Amino acid sequence: MNKFADIIETIKKYDKIIILRHQNPDPDALGSQKGLALTLQVAFPDKTILIGGQNAEGLKWLSTMDHVKNDDFKGALVITTDTANTPRVDDDRYDQGDFLIKIDHHPNDEAYGDQLYVNTDASSSSEIIADLIASSSDLTLTKEAAYYLYAGIVGDTGRFMYPATTEHTMCVAGRFLSLDIDAPGINQKMNEITLQQAKLQGELFDRLKVDESGAAMAIIDDDLMNKLDINQEQANSVVSTPGRLGNVFAWLEAVQKYDGTYRIHLRSKGPVINELAKEHDGGGHPLASGANAKDLEEVDQMYKKLIKIVTDFKKGE
Repeated sequence: MNKFADIIETIKKYDKIIILRHQNPDPDALGSQKGLALTLQVAFPDKTILIGGQNAEGLKWLSTMDHVKNDDFKGALVITTDTANTPRVDDDRYDQGDFLIKIDHHPNDEAYGDQLYVNTDASSSSEIIADLIASSSDLTLTKEAAYYLYAGIVGDTGRFMYPATTEHTMCVAGRFLSLDIDAPGINQKMNEITLQQAKLQGELFDRLKVDESGAAMAIIDDDLMNKLDINQEQANSVVSTPGRLGNVFAWLEAVQKYDGTYRIHLRSKGPVINELAKEHDGGGHPLASGANAKDLEEVDQMYKKLIKIVTDFKKGE
């Protein structure tokens, strides 16, 4: 595992740096990517710093991407943030640069890259970027960068509600607040949903299957999304909704994709669910993971496994 100092020295060697993150980005992916880019641009104004990937329609208020051409990768340093494995990098050209660095807080199941820094105790990749900045006299935490990094931490901690929030997380967030960032504005944006998404929450509770063990499942299919005039990205806004029920310990949400397969969102209040995700073309954190299912039969298989996981967890309490 590389140290921050090693990463800074590598950054200094390259005139062109491309920063990537995972597909279907969340605030932490975008915040860590943009926060790092802004910091490096201030520290090294003569370098070309680009951020790449597909734009997330619902998060354009937070960050939009640069147009990164094939030629840009030639001789470039490529850095990925918040991306556990290479299939999830939101640019297939990630390996076409001269050197690759991985910075992440997910379990290090794929130790890719020429250098890597992984801290699974960090609440978010944005927290790691803040620590990277604090570790170096070459880097300065600016108000603009702090805005994006705060958004990343707020996103991954559920506004400091999830167990990954630590004393250090709060200290880092405090540094951001000391720069007078618009924290209330970020929190409000995180809390906003459309009328269609609000209706989806109601539909989800109507459709939610809750086993006596405390495992739950909801399926958001094309028919429901068409009925409410929402897309897959907007459907992701209700991922945390089942957790508001006191009798739900872990849950699975299956969102139908354009090709008929399903994107699986797994969340938990205690039972470890990332091993289940790994069995189905996914992975992630012990209490928050993603996976894929080819059809409803596979979704049902996953739900049965989730019921067993929760049942075993409660027996061991």
